[in-house]
Amino acid sequence: MSRSLAPSDARLPIYQRLKDEFAAKIAQGEWSRREAAPSENQLAEAYRVAVGTVRKAIEGLVAEGLLERRQGKGTFVRRPDFGNAMFRFFRHVGTDGEVLRPSARILERRLEAAAAPLAGALALAPGARLLRLFRERRLDGRAILVEDIALDATRFAALVDLPTDQFGDLLYPLYDEACGAMVARASETISFGAANARIAEALDVAPDAAVAVIERIAFGADGTPLEWRRSYGPADRFSYTIDLR
Repeated sequence: MSRSLAPSDARLPIYQRLKDEFAAKIAQGEWSRREAAPSENQLAEAYRVAVGTVRKAIEGLVAEGLLERRQGKGTFVRRPDFGNAMFRFFRHVGTDGEVLRPSARILERRLEAAAAPLAGALALAPGARLLRLFRERRLDGRAILVEDIALDATRFAALVDLPTDQFGDLLYPLYDEACGAMVARASETISFGAANARIAEALDVAPDAAVAVIERIAFGADGTPLEWRRSYGPADRFSYTIDLR
């Protein structure tokens, strides 16, 4: 069955319009991570374009990390692994040199109206309903990171009443499985500040102790902001490494 491209800027090259079309299918869950995407030949026939045009669109999505090619199996939607990304900043190593992964626990969950800054960050109207999560990451019985998280309560309605002991240690797979919201990329800003009373209590540090602050916006495959997150960790345990060439 032949298909027409969704309305878009006709000035864009065909491969770019195809790329946008395929990204939308990923964002909407039409292309599953469990099954291979249609082959390049199938897509070329369906959209009545050259195979090379489809290949260029697919290659663009592979380069952006939305798709991955598996030798002999086809092309699949890629699930980025952000689960332990924060621990490139806060590394905890056991006596054998193995990197240790903290557990997570929800400390508070509430609904609230979005104030202007958060509404803007999540591309929502001011006053839209937000789901707020405050959680800790623990290791050896000690909180080593606390996170303040904001989500669109409508988009993430399945999490409003989900028992908190079912959230697990990694939230992004939960967003995907429970809400159909797959995080495709994230943008982070790092700064330092002083712990307020709540953060100090959660981290068991002195009030006004220095903390590293990592603010993250996570986006879906279509570029829609899905999550705002601000994470706090003791500044004396923070490290940042970058290679300059």
